[in-house]
Amino acid sequence: MNDKAIIMSAASSIREARQDDLDALIELENICFVVDRLSRRSFLRWLKGEQCIFLVATSGNQLLGYGLVLLHSGTRLARLYSIAVAPEARGRGLAQKLLTALEEAAEKEGRFFMRLEVAKENRVAARLYEKFGYSVFDEWEDYYEDHADALRMQKRIRFPEHSSNELPVPWFAQSTEFTCGPACLLMLMSAADPQLVVSRELELDLWREATTIYMTSGHGGCHPVGLALAAHARKFNADVRLSLLTTPFIEGVRAAHKKEVLDLVHQQFMDRGRVSGVPIVHEAVTVLQLERWLQGGALVMVLISSYRLNGDKAPHWVVVTAQDELCFYLHDPDVEKLTRSSLDCQDIPIAKEDFARMLCYGSNRYSAAVILHR
Repeated sequence: MNDKAIIMSAASSIREARQDDLDALIELENICFVVDRLSRRSFLRWLKGEQCIFLVATSGNQLLGYGLVLLHSGTRLARLYSIAVAPEARGRGLAQKLLTALEEAAEKEGRFFMRLEVAKENRVAARLYEKFGYSVFDEWEDYYEDHADALRMQKRIRFPEHSSNELPVPWFAQSTEFTCGPACLLMLMSAADPQLVVSRELELDLWREATTIYMTSGHGGCHPVGLALAAHARKFNADVRLSLLTTPFIEGVRAAHKKEVLDLVHQQFMDRGRVSGVPIVHEAVTVLQLERWLQGGALVMVLISSYRLNGDKAPHWVVVTAQDELCFYLHDPDVEKLTRSSLDCQDIPIAKEDFARMLCYGSNRYSAAVILHR
């Protein structure tokens, strides 16, 4: 009996990858891929099991396939990084078996979505993923080393038992690098009033009404009270939560004349908010408060430190669209960071314990939220 017959007759099993699989993994990688091969160093890294799921399919002492899933920190996303099956073992459902095992392992890790990339011209692989419930949400040109294009696909792999408070909030991309606040406010106002006509002109109007003029660099962001006033001027019922009543972001500004302007604008917003009757509550934004607001049907945008999302150490506005027992779900208006697609920015699952660490910014742990009530 030849080797192929032995493989075909033996039942395959799936287990976690081990250090002693290294040589067999490299041999399989070289057989299965011409470009974009994982290096020995990469295999060694992932075999340590840090932020990944690494499974192999074996028959006896022979390694027939592997699957590697990366676990994105700070989110509930998993990414199928690589999957390979030996040519002589194909056509027996081994790829499907590996994929199922990877999805189950990712689900046990608390991940809700699996995402992957596949060569656009590889219709066999794409059809396999489609059969397993994956759908295309984006394309990347010139993605692989040989300049081939890639399809981006995703699948929901976990559905919480007690999903709740899903609000129909539309998503909009910010059109400039400094209008995350107005883009988030547009999402809230559109959810509260579906007849609202959204435009870039309105986005920039909101920014002009709410800007702090200066920040650490570039154009000024938007003050929480300024955003609430802009909503109030358009007949929306908005209130504000602030952990500090002092001027936000001023500790990152060096120039004395800029500090003076920031102080003046802050005081103007605070005074106008009180005169206009906008509720300004002096308290930190917490996970418990967010849960209560969402349970009450409120529409909420919060200021976060975006470092855990995209590595950018800057204050950033996002919309909280839903929650369940484990996660908050966010609309992020910034598509440009890390060249994400629009789907990557919608209903992003963030573990509540991770989101608690995003909820404050700077050394003074500043937190802020703008809440629209229906």
